[in-house]
Amino acid sequence: QVQLVESGGGLVQAGGSLRVSCASSGRTFSSYMMGWFRQAPGKERDFVAAISTTGGSTRYSDSVKGRFTISRDNAKNTVYLQMNSLKAEDTAVYHCAARPSYRSTLYNTPGDYNYWGQGTQVTVSS
Repeated sequence: QVQLVESGGGLVQAGGSLRVSCASSGRTFSSYMMGWFRQAPGKERDFVAAISTTGGSTRYSDSVKGRFTISRDNAKNTVYLQMNSLKAEDTAVYHCAARPSYRSTLYNTPGDYNYWGQGTQVTVSS
């Protein structure tokens, strides 16, 4: 069983930056592919970014590519999402997700992930 806890959300002005973190319990974090998704009120949960078990491969949605960076520290059982040049449309609850994986595929749909955090609110004011 994996427990995920997000932190670092908050209120930021458009054009600003924010880093959200996701800490994982358990001793097998390095065997999980990690992803970030976001969900705005009344909308579906959308893919943001994913990272391989070693951190050597990443994948981003077109809407955040070039602005957001996903990274992980397996020694700290933590995955990060650095968000720069934030826009009002980035406002959402950000969730991290985990999937045990030894493959190179980076999944981008919620149904492909096994474990989820409760989320952290990110609000970007225009």
